[in-house]
Amino acid sequence: MRRYGLRDDQWERIEDLLPGREGHVGVTSPNNRLFVEAVIYRYRAGIAWRDLPERFGDFRVVHMRHMRWSCSGVWARVFRHLERIPIRKPPTLFGNTL
Repeated sequence: MRRYGLRDDQWERIEDLLPGREGHVGVTSPNNRLFVEAVIYRYRAGIAWRDLPERFGDFRVVHMRHMRWSCSGVWARVFRHLERIPIRKPPTLFGNTL
């Protein structure tokens, strides 16, 4: 896994919430996962859109798609869905205390 990439289990939690997936109305996206990872990379690295690595494609296309998803509520829908998933706490060394 790349530093800012999604694990498979993380991707599986959100992939069905995204537009452009196979079998749904509209244009099918060639790679939603790569796009989501580009957005995550941009925010985690704290870089400008123009500084996205080339592996993510044209930064202008990534930025425009991000803006469309923001305006249409896609990101809000993803965040609401993720808020409802309980976070598993890692086991502690000594039962309930440290």
